Amino acid sequence: MTIQLPLASQSLIWQTVRNENPVAPEAREAILADPGFGNHFTDHMVDVCWSERGGWHRPRVSPYGPIQLDPAAAVLHYAQEIFEGLKAYRHADGSIWTFRPYENAARMQRSAHRLALPELPSEHFIASLKQLIAVDGDWVPTAPETSLYLRPFMFAKEAFLGVRPAKKVAYYLIASPAGAYFTGGVQPVNIWLSSEYARASKGGTGAAKTGGNYASSLLPQAEAYEHGCQQVLFLDEGKYLEELGGMNIVLVRKDGTLITPESESILEGITRDSVLRLAADRGHLIEQRKVTLDEWREGAASGDIVGAFACGTAAVIVPIGRLLGEDFEIVHNGPQAEELALSLREELTGIQYGRVEDRHGWLVRLDA
Repeated sequence: MTIQLPLASQSLIWQTVRNENPVAPEAREAILADPGFGNHFTDHMVDVCWSERGGWHRPRVSPYGPIQLDPAAAVLHYAQEIFEGLKAYRHADGSIWTFRPYENAARMQRSAHRLALPELPSEHFIASLKQLIAVDGDWVPTAPETSLYLRPFMFAKEAFLGVRPAKKVAYYLIASPAGAYFTGGVQPVNIWLSSEYARASKGGTGAAKTGGNYASSLLPQAEAYEHGCQQVLFLDEGKYLEELGGMNIVLVRKDGTLITPESESILEGITRDSVLRLAADRGHLIEQRKVTLDEWREGAASGDIVGAFACGTAAVIVPIGRLLGEDFEIVHNGPQAEELALSLREELTGIQYGRVEDRHGWLVRLDA
């Protein structure tokens, strides 16, 4: 059965209720000096309601605080939930920008379709970002490599235990200041190959940004930590490279060609797409296709594949130093792939922070 949920685009009239007890400026500055990641949250949040009868309605900015849910809310029983992740960047002139938010809006719509949730129109998505920045712009840090992480999410809130798409849904947006991901500089990471667990399957929810995908990665991620690795790599059908627990992967050939896995169960990474476009601008050939683990192992052994890197919103780009499996190891310690990864990272972050020309029109200003 195909479920058709309308992409309603009615105009919304926003309401703002100010937090009467915001974090004091001195305390906020102390937080911004060492925010970590996901440890602190701004004074306000956004929420918009959706119902089958009324569509999107009651958009508001309100004080950050607990969400009240009925114990029978569908999300608690059937995991009908999706989310996104993007950042707000402070430029040298004090202005606040974000990076390719329309791509996040479109991906959230695709995730919503897969989870039988209503699709939030892109203009409402962008408006929610601007509305939150209008009241919490002071939370965007100024230190190098810092940002305000924006977390939009949507879930089924209808109190009903029948198994069907919920008729009442909530969209929220919260924000958390984020420090530099690599405090000691970007260093190659070790990756653990999960041979027992799968992240997703054909026809499943792998291409959607939904919490269940991440929940299923937690146990193999813990296994990776036990083997001294920072991330876990999943396979599709037991032989094709898929993605890491929260990042995409790219292999580098000695001729400069970049190879990245293609599968219907891989989340379409906005950072990955941006990196590949910047690499193509430099003349690198790009291959997006199915890639077997054996191809990586044999290419590394022959010298045809000289390295690899991972990319995602949080870390941007990080070189991969080793891939460890139960009975094998791939080691990349040559400079070619690492230098390329770090150069692309510098260019991409330069665009995000306004230091490098935005040739592709990726930036959107949030405080204007």
